[in-house]
Amino acid sequence: MAAPTTFSGEAWAELRLADARDVPHIHSLIHQMAEFELLTDLFAATHELLASTLFPTPQPAPFTSFTALILDLSPSPASASADTVGSRRLDLSASSPLADPEAAAFPSPRGGGRVTAGFVICFPNYSTFLAKPGLYVEDIFVRAPWRRRGLGRMMLSAVAGRAAEIGMGRVEWCVLDWNQNAIDFYEGMGAEVFKQWRICRLTGAALDKYKGTGTGSQEEEDAGGKAQ
Repeated sequence: MAAPTTFSGEAWAELRLADARDVPHIHSLIHQMAEFELLTDLFAATHELLASTLFPTPQPAPFTSFTALILDLSPSPASASADTVGSRRLDLSASSPLADPEAAAFPSPRGGGRVTAGFVICFPNYSTFLAKPGLYVEDIFVRAPWRRRGLGRMMLSAVAGRAAEIGMGRVEWCVLDWNQNAIDFYEGMGAEVFKQWRICRLTGAALDKYKGTGTGSQEEEDAGGKAQ
Protein backbone atom coordinates (compact mmCIF):
# COMPACT_ATOMS: atom_id res chain seq x y z
CA MET A 1 0.00 0.00 0.00
CA ALA A 2 1.53 3.31 -1.12
CA ALA A 3 1.76 6.22 1.30
CA PRO A 4 -0.95 8.83 0.59
CA THR A 5 0.05 12.37 -0.36
CA THR A 6 -2.91 13.88 1.50
CA PHE A 7 -4.42 13.06 4.88
CA SER A 8 -7.90 14.05 6.05
CA GLY A 9 -10.26 13.16 8.85
CA GLU A 10 -7.90 11.24 11.11
CA ALA A 11 -4.29 10.13 11.15
CA TRP A 12 -2.40 8.01 13.63
CA ALA A 13 1.11 8.87 14.80
CA GLU A 14 3.53 6.30 16.15
CA LEU A 15 6.97 6.96 17.61
CA ARG A 16 8.88 3.72 17.33
CA LEU A 17 12.37 2.31 17.60
CA ALA A 18 14.21 2.62 14.30
CA ASP A 19 16.15 -0.15 12.60
CA ALA A 20 18.63 -0.34 9.73
CA ARG A 21 15.82 -0.16 7.16
CA ASP A 22 15.18 3.43 8.29
CA VAL A 23 18.71 4.65 7.49
CA PRO A 24 17.86 6.30 4.12
CA HIS A 25 15.03 8.29 5.73
CA ILE A 26 17.14 9.21 8.77
CA HIS A 27 19.85 10.50 6.42
CA SER A 28 17.34 12.60 4.45
CA LEU A 29 15.74 13.96 7.62
CA ILE A 30 19.12 14.97 9.06
CA HIS A 31 19.87 16.83 5.84
CA GLN A 32 16.52 18.62 6.01
CA MET A 33 17.31 19.61 9.59
CA ALA A 34 20.73 20.91 8.53
CA GLU A 35 19.03 23.03 5.86
CA PHE A 36 16.56 24.42 8.41
CA GLU A 37 19.39 25.25 10.83
CA LEU A 38 21.57 26.75 8.03
CA LEU A 39 24.29 24.22 8.84
CA THR A 40 24.59 22.19 5.63
CA ASP A 41 28.31 23.02 5.53
CA LEU A 42 28.71 20.71 8.55
CA PHE A 43 26.69 17.84 7.08
CA ALA A 44 28.94 14.84 6.40
CA ALA A 45 26.77 11.87 7.40
CA THR A 46 26.51 8.90 5.03
CA HIS A 47 24.22 5.89 4.96
CA GLU A 48 27.15 3.66 5.83
CA LEU A 49 28.22 5.70 8.85
CA LEU A 50 24.66 5.96 10.16
CA ALA A 51 24.09 2.23 9.80
CA SER A 52 27.34 1.24 11.51
CA THR A 53 27.03 3.68 14.42
CA LEU A 54 23.30 3.57 15.11
CA PHE A 55 22.68 -0.10 14.38
CA PRO A 56 25.79 -2.12 15.30
CA THR A 57 25.79 -5.89 15.77
CA PRO A 58 25.05 -6.84 18.47
CA GLN A 59 22.84 -3.84 19.17
CA PRO A 60 22.61 -2.54 22.75
CA ALA A 61 19.25 -2.27 24.48
CA PRO A 62 17.28 0.91 23.66
CA PHE A 63 18.23 4.01 25.68
CA THR A 64 21.47 2.39 26.92
CA SER A 65 23.44 3.63 23.90
CA PHE A 66 22.72 5.59 20.72
CA THR A 67 18.98 5.23 20.16
CA ALA A 68 17.14 6.31 17.00
CA LEU A 69 13.37 6.74 17.01
CA ILE A 70 11.15 7.22 13.96
CA LEU A 71 7.86 9.11 13.73
CA ASP A 72 5.45 7.36 11.36
CA LEU A 73 2.00 8.64 10.33
CA SER A 74 -0.69 6.25 9.17
CA PRO A 75 -4.08 6.92 7.54
CA SER A 76 -5.55 4.06 9.57
CA PRO A 77 -5.09 2.80 13.14
CA ALA A 78 -1.92 0.76 13.66
CA SER A 79 -1.52 -1.74 16.46
CA ALA A 80 1.17 -0.93 18.99
CA SER A 81 4.18 -3.25 18.96
CA ALA A 82 7.18 -3.88 21.19
CA ASP A 83 8.96 -1.12 19.23
CA THR A 84 6.31 1.54 20.00
CA VAL A 85 7.56 4.29 22.33
CA GLY A 86 4.62 6.68 21.95
CA SER A 87 1.48 7.19 19.87
CA ARG A 88 -1.46 9.53 19.40
CA ARG A 89 -4.45 10.13 17.16
CA LEU A 90 -4.57 13.31 15.08
CA ASP A 91 -7.91 14.92 14.35
CA LEU A 92 -7.62 16.58 10.95
CA SER A 93 -11.36 17.04 10.40
CA ALA A 94 -11.38 20.74 11.31
CA SER A 95 -8.91 21.71 8.61
CA SER A 96 -8.35 21.22 4.92
CA PRO A 97 -6.77 17.91 3.90
CA LEU A 98 -3.15 17.85 4.97
CA ALA A 99 -0.92 17.76 1.90
CA ASP A 100 2.42 15.97 2.21
CA PRO A 101 4.18 16.51 -1.13
CA GLU A 102 7.17 14.48 0.06
CA ALA A 103 5.14 11.43 1.10
CA ALA A 104 6.29 9.40 -1.91
CA ALA A 105 9.90 9.98 -0.86
CA PHE A 106 9.26 8.93 2.75
CA PRO A 107 7.27 5.69 2.71
CA SER A 108 7.80 3.88 5.98
CA PRO A 109 9.57 0.53 5.60
CA ARG A 110 6.88 -0.83 7.93
CA GLY A 111 4.36 -0.53 5.06
CA GLY A 112 0.61 -0.20 5.54
CA GLY A 113 0.48 3.24 3.91
CA ARG A 114 2.59 4.75 6.68
CA VAL A 115 4.75 7.78 5.94
CA THR A 116 7.85 8.76 7.93
CA ALA A 117 7.54 12.31 9.25
CA GLY A 118 10.31 12.79 11.79
CA PHE A 119 12.97 11.30 14.03
CA VAL A 120 14.72 11.52 17.40
CA ILE A 121 18.28 10.49 18.25
CA CYS A 122 19.30 10.29 21.90
CA PHE A 123 21.89 8.62 24.11
CA PRO A 124 22.81 8.38 27.81
CA ASN A 125 25.01 10.86 29.61
CA TYR A 126 25.84 11.24 33.29
CA SER A 127 25.35 13.87 35.99
CA THR A 128 27.97 13.77 38.73
CA PHE A 129 25.91 16.23 40.78
CA LEU A 130 22.91 13.89 40.71
CA ALA A 131 25.02 10.70 40.58
CA LYS A 132 22.55 9.45 38.00
CA PRO A 133 22.55 8.77 34.28
CA GLY A 134 20.56 11.11 32.07
CA LEU A 135 19.44 11.18 28.48
CA TYR A 136 20.79 13.62 25.91
CA VAL A 137 18.59 14.36 22.89
CA GLU A 138 20.95 15.03 20.01
CA ASP A 139 18.21 15.68 17.43
CA ILE A 140 14.44 15.97 17.32
CA PHE A 141 12.88 16.90 13.99
CA VAL A 142 9.50 16.86 12.25
CA ARG A 143 9.06 17.47 8.52
CA ALA A 144 7.35 20.75 7.60
CA PRO A 145 3.86 19.45 6.61
CA TRP A 146 3.43 17.80 10.02
CA ARG A 147 4.59 20.63 12.29
CA ARG A 148 2.35 22.50 14.75
CA ARG A 149 0.15 19.45 15.30
CA GLY A 150 1.47 18.38 18.69
CA LEU A 151 3.86 15.79 17.31
CA GLY A 152 7.03 17.38 18.66
CA ARG A 153 5.44 17.48 22.11
CA MET A 154 4.39 13.84 21.78
CA MET A 155 7.90 12.80 20.75
CA LEU A 156 9.71 14.69 23.50
CA SER A 157 7.14 13.62 26.11
CA ALA A 158 7.61 9.98 25.14
CA VAL A 159 11.40 10.23 25.41
CA ALA A 160 11.20 12.05 28.75
CA GLY A 161 8.70 9.52 30.03
CA ARG A 162 10.96 6.62 29.13
CA ALA A 163 13.92 8.34 30.84
CA ALA A 164 11.89 8.84 34.01
CA GLU A 165 10.65 5.26 33.96
CA ILE A 166 14.15 3.80 33.86
CA GLY A 167 15.38 6.05 36.68
CA MET A 168 17.35 8.68 34.80
CA GLY A 169 17.91 12.00 36.52
CA ARG A 170 17.30 14.38 33.64
CA VAL A 171 16.82 14.89 29.91
CA GLU A 172 18.65 17.68 28.14
CA TRP A 173 19.30 19.03 24.66
CA CYS A 174 20.49 22.15 22.85
CA VAL A 175 18.54 24.81 20.97
CA LEU A 176 19.77 27.52 18.60
CA ASP A 177 19.54 30.94 20.21
CA TRP A 178 17.70 32.42 17.18
CA ASN A 179 14.99 29.75 17.21
CA GLN A 180 12.60 31.54 19.55
CA ASN A 181 9.66 29.33 18.55
CA ALA A 182 11.57 26.27 19.74
CA ILE A 183 12.70 28.03 22.93
CA ASP A 184 9.12 29.00 23.75
CA PHE A 185 7.95 25.47 23.01
CA TYR A 186 10.56 23.87 25.28
CA GLU A 187 9.90 26.33 28.10
CA GLY A 188 6.19 25.60 27.71
CA MET A 189 6.98 21.94 28.35
CA GLY A 190 8.70 22.86 31.61
CA ALA A 191 12.31 22.82 30.40
CA GLU A 192 14.78 25.36 31.76
CA VAL A 193 16.92 27.09 29.12
CA PHE A 194 20.38 27.88 30.52
CA LYS A 195 21.60 31.09 28.92
CA GLN A 196 24.84 31.07 30.91
CA TRP A 197 26.14 27.81 29.40
CA ARG A 198 28.14 27.61 26.15
CA ILE A 199 28.88 24.57 23.99
CA CYS A 200 32.57 23.65 23.69
CA ARG A 201 33.55 21.36 20.83
CA LEU A 202 36.64 19.75 19.31
CA THR A 203 36.11 18.25 15.86
CA GLY A 204 37.96 17.63 12.61
CA ALA A 205 41.58 18.79 12.53
CA ALA A 206 41.25 20.44 15.95
CA LEU A 207 40.44 17.01 17.41
CA ASP A 208 42.86 14.98 15.29
CA LYS A 209 45.88 16.94 16.49
CA TYR A 210 45.43 15.34 19.93
CA LYS A 211 45.91 11.79 18.64
CA GLY A 212 48.60 10.03 20.62
CA THR A 213 48.86 12.71 23.30
CA GLY A 214 47.26 10.64 26.07
CA THR A 215 50.58 9.11 27.11
CA GLY A 216 52.66 12.29 26.87
CA SER A 217 54.54 13.68 29.87
CA GLN A 218 54.04 17.39 29.27
CA GLU A 219 51.96 18.97 32.02
CA GLU A 220 48.97 20.91 30.81
CA GLU A 221 47.26 23.66 32.77
CA ASP A 222 43.78 22.66 33.77
CA ALA A 223 41.13 25.31 33.06
CA GLY A 224 39.25 24.10 36.11
CA GLY A 225 35.78 23.97 34.57
CA LYS A 226 33.45 21.01 34.47
CA ALA A 227 30.16 19.88 33.01
CA GLN A 228 28.20 18.66 35.95
